[in-house]
Amino acid sequence: MKLPLVSALLMTLALPSAAQTVPPALQAALADAQRPQADKDRDATRHPGELLAFAGIKPGDKVADFIMGGGYFTRILAKTVGPNGRVYAYQPAEFIKFKAQYGEDQKAVAGAYANVTPSSESLGAFAFPEPLDAIVTVQNYHDLHLDMAPKELAGMAARKLYGSLKPGGILLVVDHVALADPGFTAPQKLHRIDPAAARAEIEKAGFKFEGSLPILADPADPHTASVFDPSIRGKTDQFVFKFRKPK
Repeated sequence: MKLPLVSALLMTLALPSAAQTVPPALQAALADAQRPQADKDRDATRHPGELLAFAGIKPGDKVADFIMGGGYFTRILAKTVGPNGRVYAYQPAEFIKFKAQYGEDQKAVAGAYANVTPSSESLGAFAFPEPLDAIVTVQNYHDLHLDMAPKELAGMAARKLYGSLKPGGILLVVDHVALADPGFTAPQKLHRIDPAAARAEIEKAGFKFEGSLPILADPADPHTASVFDPSIRGKTDQFVFKFRKPK
C-alpha cells in the first residue's frame, strides 16, 4: 500500500532520522514530579523529548512557548532550561477571551515554575523582552489562519517570530497535516494546515528550513476530518519542521 502523497513527501524531507537521542536534561524534565500525570500519560504519543531534542533545547536557553495552550510543553521547557534559562509562556488574549481556562492554565504553570514568564497580548501585539534561543509552537500555527484573524496576521506573526530570535535561533513548528491547500482554507474547517504552504510562508519571513522529523507522521490519517473528530482525535498525521534564523 502506497503512502498518501502528503506523508510520503514529508518523509522525504526528513533530516535527520526519526531516532533522536533525548539528553539528560530533557529526560529529567519529562520525569519532573510537578508535571500532571495526565501530561505524562500523553508522552508516548506526543514524543516531547524527541521533539525538543530535535530543536536543540538545552539548559540556560531563553525560549518561548508560542500559543502555550494547556502548558504541556511549557512545563517541560521550564525544567529543561533550568534556573539559568527562561521560558516565555505566550497565551493569546483572543484564546483567553474564547475560553477562560486558557488563562487559568497559564497562571498555574507560571506559578509552578519560577523561570516561566507569562504574557497574553493579542496575536497582533505579542513581543518578548529579550532575544531568544528558540521558539516552539505545537499544534497551533494553523490558528493564525482562522477566520477570526486578519488575512495578513500569519505572515506578520512569522516575521515577528523571526525578529524575536537571536541570529542562529530555532523555530520549531508542529501541526496537523492538511491536504494541498495553498489558500489556507483547511485551518478554519479542519484545524489543519498544508505543510508546504506553512513552510513557504515561514521561509518568506526570512527563516531557513533545516529539516523535518517524521516521528509524528501517520499515513493512516485521511486528512479530511477535523482534528477534533472522535475518529481521528489524538491520531492525526503531524509534521515537525525546524527552521533557523540565519547568523
